[in-house]
Amino acid sequence: MRAKRKGLNRVRIIGGRHRGRRLAFPDLPGLRPTGDRIRETLFNWLQPMLPGARCLDLFAGSGALGLEAASRGAGEVLLLDQAPQAVRQLQGHIVDLGLSQAKAVQADALDWLQAAPPQPSFDIVFIDPPFSAGLLEPCCQQLASSGLLAENARVYLETDVVESLPFFSPQWRILREKRSGQVTYCLLAWQ
Repeated sequence: MRAKRKGLNRVRIIGGRHRGRRLAFPDLPGLRPTGDRIRETLFNWLQPMLPGARCLDLFAGSGALGLEAASRGAGEVLLLDQAPQAVRQLQGHIVDLGLSQAKAVQADALDWLQAAPPQPSFDIVFIDPPFSAGLLEPCCQQLASSGLLAENARVYLETDVVESLPFFSPQWRILREKRSGQVTYCLLAWQ
């Protein structure tokens, strides 16, 4: 096995128009892309509603989820991250891949959710914050009260097995839930 060179982290797009493309991402604390097997499962779940969907990636980091959605036909993808290095890298990937439907913005996810106008709403939201940061529940609460979710929107949550999934109001319905190693992930429907 080759030694990993510092700063040369890579993630692979696993489906769609850019399948197989390897993209670099910065070596930042807490930044860990969603693994290939989990992404394959997630995008199998989302495939019926993905073409043309408006997607929001609240903790974009490497871009593994947002860029994957764009590669697979999402109509619009907004990738947020608070690390300037990550956002610059994402912006470069968007240009290099010709993803005119994608945009990367530097922003704190919770601040952005509080300030965002409610229209237009999102069909799919990815919430994969740094593990043990305690951000899943506040993000879900902000989303629920923000008006940013389209009717029957899907919200993906990912965390480590130590952190429990947030308590959900009756407007949320868990559609799928799985565990892979030390990662728990689920897909919710907003009603």
